[in-house]
Amino acid sequence: MRHLLRRLGFYLIALWASATINFIIPRVMPGDPLTAFIARMQGSGTMTPNTIQAIKVEFGLSDAPIWIQYFQYLGNLLHGNLGISLSQFPTPVTQILSYDLKWTLGLVGLAAVISFILGTLLGVAVSWKRNGWLDNIAPPLLTFFSAIPYFWMALGLVYLFGFILNWLPISGGYDAIGGVEPGLNTDFIFSVIQHGTLPAITIIIGSIAGWVLSMRNTMITTLSEDYVLLAQAKGLPQRRVMFAYAARNAILPSITGFAMSLGFVVGGALLTEMVFSYPGIGFDLFTAVTNRDYSLIQGTFLIIAITMLIANFLADLAYTVLDPRVRQERG
Repeated sequence: MRHLLRRLGFYLIALWASATINFIIPRVMPGDPLTAFIARMQGSGTMTPNTIQAIKVEFGLSDAPIWIQYFQYLGNLLHGNLGISLSQFPTPVTQILSYDLKWTLGLVGLAAVISFILGTLLGVAVSWKRNGWLDNIAPPLLTFFSAIPYFWMALGLVYLFGFILNWLPISGGYDAIGGVEPGLNTDFIFSVIQHGTLPAITIIIGSIAGWVLSMRNTMITTLSEDYVLLAQAKGLPQRRVMFAYAARNAILPSITGFAMSLGFVVGGALLTEMVFSYPGIGFDLFTAVTNRDYSLIQGTFLIIAITMLIANFLADLAYTVLDPRVRQERG
């Protein structure tokens, strides 16, 4: 418990550092998008100096000293205020991110979990029957698919299943044109699954090979350990030896990689969201950088940083549960 509290303190300090860097970076970027925004607003009507100053304060870019702006920024964060988006004015950044975050977590998060589970189980199977037919076919085949450029693989799936076979929709998060109303109803859920199938398949195919090869190589090393050989010599069931002794220890290095991948989930699969016109955080970040939308850039980076820290903390908890040696060291 003491170790976890120390780690929690470390993550809180890391969160403060991330928020501070998040405050500094947009202010050292070249260009002044706020000036262009004010000029555009003045073109549609007269703006008084008080109105211009109020807009600067709203976007956190007032003429106050930088340290006052910094504490105002931290105060806004504590109150959940991430500012107003320049590119989607006057929509608050929290509203934009809260809407698109659900789509990113639903698509990329679920696809990452499925890819990890399938890749890990397949890695265990091919290493247990090393040099068998599955070991000779699965890793090279999956490596071949993962070597295909992500963008081209997505376009190929769109062309095959969307245009040639016409089995699945190729854009959007649900059938908005067809009159489907968002909510917990059968039509909406079925439409979301249909629109998310192609992007999810693209993500799974592009990432599963890494999990298979990582688990296979670690399992091969683990199977030669004394405790695994002893378990086999005691006549324990093969399935128990494979999962309770070998796979349980071999999966530990993959836990960290999986935690990192979950953190990057919030960043969204940018190419996937662009090819399939899928709503998500990744496309928000692309739009924000293109339009120099400081508030949306800050909000997106902050959400990604928080997710990375949470994912790594969960990885620490997983290590504590899975590895008795870690518990002994911490005790």
